[in-house]
Amino acid sequence: MIGFRLSYGGAQEYFGITPDLTTLGKIIGGGLPVGAYGGRMEIMEMVAPVGPIYQAGTLSGNPLAMAAGGIHTLKRLKEAGQYDSLDKITSDLVQGILNAERRLDMQFVAVTLAGWPVFNFENAKKCDTAKFARFFRGMLEEGVYFAPSQFEAGFTSLAHTPEDIQLTIAAAEK
Repeated sequence: MIGFRLSYGGAQEYFGITPDLTTLGKIIGGGLPVGAYGGRMEIMEMVAPVGPIYQAGTLSGNPLAMAAGGIHTLKRLKEAGQYDSLDKITSDLVQGILNAERRLDMQFVAVTLAGWPVFNFENAKKCDTAKFARFFRGMLEEGVYFAPSQFEAGFTSLAHTPEDIQLTIAAAEK
């Protein structure tokens, strides 16, 4: 899910780890439906045609997703300053919503509406789902689309502008 959000080499580069297996979802297709995996030789040799495990899918190696989304996204991420830009708009969004929370004396963290930091699913299940549903509908009415479940992650992207972030903060405060 993190894909290339933290660094060009993914979370494994960012945290300095070498995983046994790496899986990437639609991030490698620029959001289009595709996925990939890779890993240590002894794991990858378990997959056909070398090994006994057959893996295939309708969208495996989808050339449209790889060319239009993935290659373009990867080229754009290599441009100087892209990760700094992504960090800035993400920080601006989170801080803006948290500042709105303080101004309004409301108890929620980012948009979890939990009242406490959410680090795992057990914490998330304690959230006020009815409150999130009202928040979601209010944001939608303001032209801002969040995932319709508070159990889903939301991400900023290179497509978001500083104006988008300010609109989102203003909508959240409203």
